[in-house]
Amino acid sequence: MKLAEALAVRSDAQKRLEQLKARAIGCARYQEGEPPTEDPAELHREALAVIDEIERLVRRINRTNAATELEPGLTITDAIARRDALSAKHRLAGGLADAAAGRSSDEYGWGRQLRSELRYVTDLPVSELRRDADRLAQQYRELDIRLQEANWATELLE
Repeated sequence: MKLAEALAVRSDAQKRLEQLKARAIGCARYQEGEPPTEDPAELHREALAVIDEIERLVRRINRTNAATELEPGLTITDAIARRDALSAKHRLAGGLADAAAGRSSDEYGWGRQLRSELRYVTDLPVSELRRDADRLAQQYRELDIRLQEANWATELLE
């Protein structure tokens, strides 16, 4: 099985687990004299089996990610950490640029003020922050493409 397939199976299993959990919780208590819509104990057993399946997949995925290099010295695990950091930096730069430019201040919890009451200023270089955000987004996309390619080319380890 390819790494990408294992990731898709894991995603499906996580969705199935959430559905089983919701169904089990939904019928865990029922009105006296009425049968439950489903057997919550059976749903619980199914959910436990799915959790075990997810654990096995995650262990194999993690082993594969740690052992597979995208390039010398850069494992898939390292690249995922780098991609996550690029995403966080992109969100930070974009959020700061939006805040400094005065876009949608209510999103940031500043409350509403009349324009005549307060004057806002910034010391942040908005255009530079936007350029940084664009550069980070491009780096993220490029790294993500490399990761996706590796996922489809890499066999999942036992």
